[in-house]
Amino acid sequence: MPAPVIHFKLASASEPPADPPGAARPRPPRPVRNPRLQGFRCLRCDAPYPLTLANDGCPACRGMGVHVGLHASYLPESGSPLPMPYAPGFTLGEGGTPLLDMPELAHEFGVARLALKDESCNPTGSHKDRMTAVGVAQALDFGAHTLVLASSGNAAVSAAHYAWAAGLGCEVATYEGLPAAYARQLDALGARRHAFADNAGRWAFVRERSQHPGYFALTNYRLPALGSAPLAIEGYKPIALECLAEGGLPDHLVIPTARGDLAWGIYAGFRDLLAAGRISRLPRLWLVEPFARLSRVLAGGALDGAYPGHTAQFSTAGSTVTFLQWQAAVASGGGAVVVGDEQARAARQKLTAAGVSAELCAAAGLDALRQLREGNAIAADAHVVLMLTANASRDPSWPDRAA
Repeated sequence: MPAPVIHFKLASASEPPADPPGAARPRPPRPVRNPRLQGFRCLRCDAPYPLTLANDGCPACRGMGVHVGLHASYLPESGSPLPMPYAPGFTLGEGGTPLLDMPELAHEFGVARLALKDESCNPTGSHKDRMTAVGVAQALDFGAHTLVLASSGNAAVSAAHYAWAAGLGCEVATYEGLPAAYARQLDALGARRHAFADNAGRWAFVRERSQHPGYFALTNYRLPALGSAPLAIEGYKPIALECLAEGGLPDHLVIPTARGDLAWGIYAGFRDLLAAGRISRLPRLWLVEPFARLSRVLAGGALDGAYPGHTAQFSTAGSTVTFLQWQAAVASGGGAVVVGDEQARAARQKLTAAGVSAELCAAAGLDALRQLREGNAIAADAHVVLMLTANASRDPSWPDRAA
């Protein structure tokens, strides 16, 4: 039976799935695990660990007071510049999103080339589908029956649809006041919603659920934060290869960030391409945040500190920073850029005038480009890619108020 996600966009969210919530659905075949996948390694000390569903980070580093996540580790393989955990895995057609050249905006912002990587073209309308697809493959591989995650936006919508299509359960820890449009989608797909006032409550719920057999935590559940499930984050790596194939090697990528899953996945993709000799250098990654978090860490603040703030940039809210987020910025020679809501709204007006629909945090990337050009961090002859994580229809702050 075709999954309703295949035809999903927010405007059709009121359409229920073909089966009632909770109805038995056949599971896809168990995915084929890459035989070169060895296990996990620490992002910091490189200590090896076995593959598990748990995402508890590196115990050795934690013993030294440093909270660090893990990444997938593969044996070397000739002819495979971008190793992935599963081949084939579970898919609803995510990936292969268009790279849109924006010559008029490039001229206005003073760069040689500007392109948007339009992740709104994924099945449920955001970049999260890439991570969710690999997460579902891991759940099927390990015999899990339920995805559990903390999200009040794109990740929740993606997980609910992919879980439904894969015959898995889905439980979502949301913030109180979840937008009605998101709630309708989750309910229609049989996902169970649990509302909490803050991240501490959401993550405690996800952590508790993850201790039970058959539950797989797709997103972060620890404080200090580690990031989402390490194998699932691998789902973002193909963005690097797609950018290279569609437009050549960029000099800079500008990426909205909350805890850095997307940024690290893109960094890992380019890192693998560099190791395979497919590229001669890493592009610099600039992580865009609505208020200073990673920026404060890069200036000497504690990685495990709390950096609260308020923002309408719904998809990149939160007060935490992760080691993987820090690593993506530092290892690529990039950094962090703070773009407030008013700056992001002004940037969204420019994108809208250019025929591009963007969620507010993605539009913020355009103002980040302005700041980076003014500070000479990006040169006039640069090739820049902005990550358009989702369009405006996914954004509770849309439409913007009249000026």
